[in-house]
Amino acid sequence: MRLGQRIGVVIPALNEEDAIAKVIGDVPDWVDETIVANNGSRDGTAEQAQAAGARVVSEPEPGYGGACLAGIAALENADVVVFLDGDYSDYPEEMANLVDPIAKGEVDMVIGSRVTGESEAGSLTLPQQFGNWLATRLIRLIWGHHYTDLGPFRAIAMPALEQLQMADRNFGWTVEMQVRAAEEGLAVREVPVRYRQRIGVSKVSGTVSGSVKAGVKILYIIGRQAIFRVFPPRARGGPPSQPRAPRRDSSL
Repeated sequence: MRLGQRIGVVIPALNEEDAIAKVIGDVPDWVDETIVANNGSRDGTAEQAQAAGARVVSEPEPGYGGACLAGIAALENADVVVFLDGDYSDYPEEMANLVDPIAKGEVDMVIGSRVTGESEAGSLTLPQQFGNWLATRLIRLIWGHHYTDLGPFRAIAMPALEQLQMADRNFGWTVEMQVRAAEEGLAVREVPVRYRQRIGVSKVSGTVSGSVKAGVKILYIIGRQAIFRVFPPRARGGPPSQPRAPRRDSSL
């Protein structure tokens, strides 16, 4: 527990047997529950995670977002949910910087920015850097919300997460969360985080096809939500949107 709030950590993982125990080992002691969402790993990821003290849930359907959703569903009683990758590129020991502003009631969501933090040489590939630059500028242009990164290390209050009604099951998870947060008027803060070269090969940025698919999906999510901004789902026969009054964090 942190500042009176129960903290749950969700770690989506695919073939991370060499890294996952290191990630779990660096999760702070005040975290109440650590869930590893095993996304169809063909190695010893699940066994290593269990041995390190995490609870493992299975989501065999490939997809980062699907694994995150499975992890969320497995949490028992979290007030704040933290997401981080299972490849040891994030620094879990910096988690308090993301959790505390939420636990204090200052904001709804905190994004760990690798762009404003210290990134190890080679940890952010050129496609990642360009994708971040393009996506965050499109979000600012369309929704007027300033982000610098789509980084995976992030924390969000559970009521805010439920309000976002997250649905993307693969490459669009992070950008969907940030666009939906802007649409729903959540108070969002970015904090600088460190970032290092991952252990193993990235399933996204480590291949040309993965980078292309991720880029296309990110642009699709932004484009789709921009269309919904002009033609709300209710007008198109979908469920009505229920945005709340905007909150703005003064740090943005």
